[in-house]
Amino acid sequence: MFTQEKVWCPYVGPFDPCPPIREKVYSTPPQLYIPFQPPNLPQWSPREALKKGTLWPALYSPYEPRPRL
Repeated sequence: MFTQEKVWCPYVGPFDPCPPIREKVYSTPPQLYIPFQPPNLPQWSPREALKKGTLWPALYSPYEPRPRL
């Protein structure tokens, strides 16, 4: 199973004047992992689909804001 949240550690050069950044976290949309729409995907009810923003649970991507450092 693919995760929607990725972690990236940038390279810190020996002569980099900026303080090093530990790691960056970013999210990828679920559409990247579904090349085409398979038949008979499960669907949410119309009310739930309006709350989530999509009809199919496979394409749902929750948004959770992160605190600023």
